[in-house]
Amino acid sequence: MEPVEPRTSWTFVTNHARILAMIMRDPETRLRDMAGACRLTERAAQAIVTDLENAGYLTRARRGRRNHYRITPGTLFRHPAEGRHEIADLLKLLAELDPPPDGPPPPAPAVRRAGSGRTNA
Repeated sequence: MEPVEPRTSWTFVTNHARILAMIMRDPETRLRDMAGACRLTERAAQAIVTDLENAGYLTRARRGRRNHYRITPGTLFRHPAEGRHEIADLLKLLAELDPPPDGPPPPAPAVRRAGSGRTNA
């Protein structure tokens, strides 16, 4: 059997959750700031905000030159495995984390699986 390369592009938290957490921290956060913190283009951040708005997770209202976002209380996770739980607890946890520092993220440490002889990030 050929060695399998580890998949290193996945993360535990999606950009949708990151953006919702940023909005929870600051309901008037700018798309530019969301995009920068998530390392996305502004267009991708806009698409995520639109996804979240269309799915009922947030509402958006224009106040002067800025958008004001409001997270809809009581919204549930989308996947059936977690579907009976509200997203508020996850968002609270993420919102309480320190904001990301400027610059590229540090490389993920390699994790060795016991007995497998290979490392995964």
